Amino acid sequence: MDDHALLAEQMAYYRAGAAEYDRPYAEREDLRALPATLDDLPIAGDVLELACGTGRWTPLLAARARSVTAVDAAPEVLSLARARTPHTHVQFVQADLFTWRPSRRYDTVFFAFWLSHVPPARLPDFWQTVAGAIAPGGRAVFIDDGPAEAAVEEVLTDHPVPAAMRRLDDGRQYRVVKVFHVPHTLTADLTALGWSARIRAVASTYVGVAEPPAPGG
Repeated sequence: MDDHALLAEQMAYYRAGAAEYDRPYAEREDLRALPATLDDLPIAGDVLELACGTGRWTPLLAARARSVTAVDAAPEVLSLARARTPHTHVQFVQADLFTWRPSRRYDTVFFAFWLSHVPPARLPDFWQTVAGAIAPGGRAVFIDDGPAEAAVEEVLTDHPVPAAMRRLDDGRQYRVVKVFHVPHTLTADLTALGWSARIRAVASTYVGVAEPPAPGG
């Protein structure tokens, strides 16, 4: 399976399972506690949120930001995000993050539990897009599943692209891209691309702050 087909199946999963997406936040204490990590992160100014999903993080970003532009490809999750984010300085955009390019730059580019869904072959282009969206002096801030989280996923070992199987309440099953980045390896990868990154483990997740390469660097 090439990554185009896998990404299409991933999109189908998030559209079909929008109503079930937030359940882990109610069931898992570590996920309930995770939003508190935002208190110590440099989130300010105009914020671009990539893959906002159901808006679990969007109101928290809005409380810290001058403005928030929240982007996701799935209309079903965007509908839920709009309903839980009654802030006038938040704009929602439906777009495919693998083809969409922002028309302006932001002080903070934030994404939670999205990097693990980017196929490895697409990571250099993804980071280039993020760099192009960051205003001078700005940063990327990101949160995602670390390697320990693989123990609770149905990892598919026979795929050329790292993947996991996800199942919905009605029995439907979908394959999604799932890359469990190791913090020190991800730091090295970003350094090789010219970024300056600080990534730390938080329980089974990791939290990163990264500054893009200098223009012309």
